[in-house]
Amino acid sequence: MSKLRRQIGSNTTSSVEPKKLSDLKSKTGNIYESIAVIAKRANQINISIKEELHNKLEEFASHTDSLEEIHENKEQIEISRAYERMPNPAILATGEFMEDKVYFRKNDENLFS
Repeated sequence: MSKLRRQIGSNTTSSVEPKKLSDLKSKTGNIYESIAVIAKRANQINISIKEELHNKLEEFASHTDSLEEIHENKEQIEISRAYERMPNPAILATGEFMEDKVYFRKNDENLFS
């Protein structure tokens, strides 16, 4: 099992839970900055999940263009279903953000003043 799937499967539910906006705001001081951090982390998670899935499905890829040779592979279907059951990357990113597992920093706007 990959490192990412172990992390995802740890204590994360696939259902959406309401979050208090004041809790999100308290992490950065601005709700919009908090949402931007969560969105960037969700994109990172999504990219790594896609790469992992494509690498696993590449094993089953047929490099011929004949439609007659296309057949169902049960292992391939099970892998796809497992990834479909995984929680949404935004849910994972929000959970990481709320548990202080995401590192972020602000650029100093007054650096050249």
